Amino acid sequence: MLDLALRIVAAAKEKKAQKVVILDLRKLAAFCDYFIILSATSLRQANAIAQGIQEDLEKDRIKSLSKVSGNDESGWVVLDYTSVVVHIFYKPMREFYSLERLWGDAKKVRIPRRRAK
Repeated sequence: MLDLALRIVAAAKEKKAQKVVILDLRKLAAFCDYFIILSATSLRQANAIAQGIQEDLEKDRIKSLSKVSGNDESGWVVLDYTSVVVHIFYKPMREFYSLERLWGDAKKVRIPRRRAK
């Protein structure tokens, strides 16, 4: 499942996601293995990141259990891939909800740097 999480991170970074964090919840929660938390600089970018992730994974017929509208204005988009749950926040919403603090006991997964092409 870590491979799926890293693939999601790569797709999110293609859409310029910021402050990407993977939390390992395997020892803390039964509902998923990993949380991915990331920021967007605008509501439009948050939606674009969600769409980019979905499009990338749908190439291999991997679908999110949650539906995302292309014009979501909540500032918090959730994509649920069962073992990996992605939280895409417009920056002010991320600060307000502070999931990293809420899940502070979770281990942060090191995200490998992509090599320049």
